[in-house]
Amino acid sequence: MGKQSSAFKLEGNIGGLSFYKTRDGHMAREKGGVSKDRIMTDPKYARTRENLKEFSENARTVKMVKDTIRPAILRIADAKLHNRLIREMMKVLRTDPINGRGKRLVSEGDWNLLQGFEINSSAVLSGSIKTEITVTNSPTEWGFSINSFLPVDFLSIPLGATHFRLMAAGASFDFQAGTKSFLLDAGANLPLEELTGAISVTIPKAGLPEPNKMFIIGIEFLQVVNGQDYAFNSEEHNAAAIVTVEKV
Repeated sequence: MGKQSSAFKLEGNIGGLSFYKTRDGHMAREKGGVSKDRIMTDPKYARTRENLKEFSENARTVKMVKDTIRPAILRIADAKLHNRLIREMMKVLRTDPINGRGKRLVSEGDWNLLQGFEINSSAVLSGSIKTEITVTNSPTEWGFSINSFLPVDFLSIPLGATHFRLMAAGASFDFQAGTKSFLLDAGANLPLEELTGAISVTIPKAGLPEPNKMFIIGIEFLQVVNGQDYAFNSEEHNAAAIVTVEKV
């Protein structure tokens, strides 16, 4: 790295040189960084290689989760879901108590850290549904129930919506084997201005054999015109959350 001595101070790239300004003055250096081969072989970059391996493992896991639950969250997920899930899943990976740096796995981490994760940060589930949701978790099934209620009094409703539906989904993953399972109850269209009956939805765990499991509850709004459903892709109202998880 050299210091510019010319009366004309340069910034930017020219040929093989990069010109830039620091608090010590205008500097120049050759363009380029550390080569990939050096990063992958030089002992000085051992920590970098460890970080790269764990980042790759985390990204692979997040992709698997997103691809699996996509049918449930297609009109609910916010634009930043991927980055938020990357951060949360990395927290899980870093709690792996078995493997050393560079070899830690999401599958060995504290899966409970994902409980309560909101699929849409702009519309949390408890804000869109303001009546009590009772969640059940037995050895054989997950479920939720809601007593009869008037939707216009207890839901955060987008302008123009006429109906809503409540969905439940279960997913399970074996991250090392690369297998996954998914179950979805998309729910019925319910009118917003009519009193609902008691609502009860269950997801059987027998259909989710992989060890890392999650249970998702969500709500979507729609407009029904002459029997035709028009979905609202609303980041301000559609909501879902991972309400419970387990690892067996």
